[in-house]
Amino acid sequence: MTVPPTSHRARSRVTRRGLIGAAGAVAAGAALTPVVMANTTPDATDSGAAEAGTNSETFPRTRAKAATGEGPVEAAFPIGYVGVSWAGTSETAGGGIRLTDADGGKGTWKSLSGSGCSGSNGGALLIPADQASGYELKAPDGTSGLRSLALDTTQGPRREVAVPKDTTRVRGVAYLSRAAWGADESLRFKADGTENSPTAYYPFQTITVHHTDTPNGDPDPAATVRAIYQFHAVTNDWGDIGYHFLIDEKGRIYEGRHSGDDGVPAHDADGKLVTAFHVGGFNSGNLGIALLGTLVDQGPTDAARTALTRLTRVLTRLHGVDPKAQVTYTNPVNGTKKDVPEISGHRDWMETDCPGGTMYGELAALREAVAGGS
Repeated sequence: MTVPPTSHRARSRVTRRGLIGAAGAVAAGAALTPVVMANTTPDATDSGAAEAGTNSETFPRTRAKAATGEGPVEAAFPIGYVGVSWAGTSETAGGGIRLTDADGGKGTWKSLSGSGCSGSNGGALLIPADQASGYELKAPDGTSGLRSLALDTTQGPRREVAVPKDTTRVRGVAYLSRAAWGADESLRFKADGTENSPTAYYPFQTITVHHTDTPNGDPDPAATVRAIYQFHAVTNDWGDIGYHFLIDEKGRIYEGRHSGDDGVPAHDADGKLVTAFHVGGFNSGNLGIALLGTLVDQGPTDAARTALTRLTRVLTRLHGVDPKAQVTYTNPVNGTKKDVPEISGHRDWMETDCPGGTMYGELAALREAVAGGS
């Protein structure tokens, strides 16, 4: 995946209401509801003090242990997920994982499988670990650079987060702010306090739909979002979660990539899109929405489908684009061009199964629904 340019953008002093006016100039009738955002300084998640308009809520601190290669890994905490990544190919043939239970017993080897959300230059999976105490890995055939991350996003020490009291909305579409799903903003920063991937903004061009290739029927999707965040930000060294928005099976929308405090989610105060990390080589100006779950043999739930349609409709109207159009995307950083639908799937950009065969087959209906909605 490409990383955005490292130049900092000076923080705009335009208010959120100012953004609403600017956005309205992009597309008539596309004014947005003002957004309540939590403070996202590096230590805000542990401040313990709620500010005006916020409540103090607690979330578990994510515990993680990184490893390389195939050797046995033991963790001092129950493992909820194992993140695995490698270079060379996205194929999983020959790859496997064996979990160690809490009593030290070795489970059976299971094949690494899944359609993932990665490209032809490598693979990445987030594998449920059922509270294992450790694991062993076998790298897929012909790969290199095997890395893994043991994750616990549910049982760690509690930390206090200032969460907006009021429901945060974008033109009537409710969403969970980063604070509301427990994002630890310190993960965006290096040890010296500098931002790992400073925000860069470019004009919006297109929307790409993904799936996360995580289990369906997820009992704690916010914990899964925190796991994806840690895996993307730290293990992949992207400095943040790769998507602009995520949607769970109950239709809840999660704010993804950090975009500052003076705009709507994924945008700055001028209506430009923050660069995220979801389509390698084609990220700038490309808005990524990920559906939680695996959508290979089944489609999204009705609630997730409805939320995706509403969110996509808001975004296309905000930017004044035709959801049924074919467009030529031009990377503003390096000039790379790609002909894609205005609303595409990850596989339209590169060799990957994402967003799953069933979901990909629904994209035509999604475009029609977005275009025809009132």
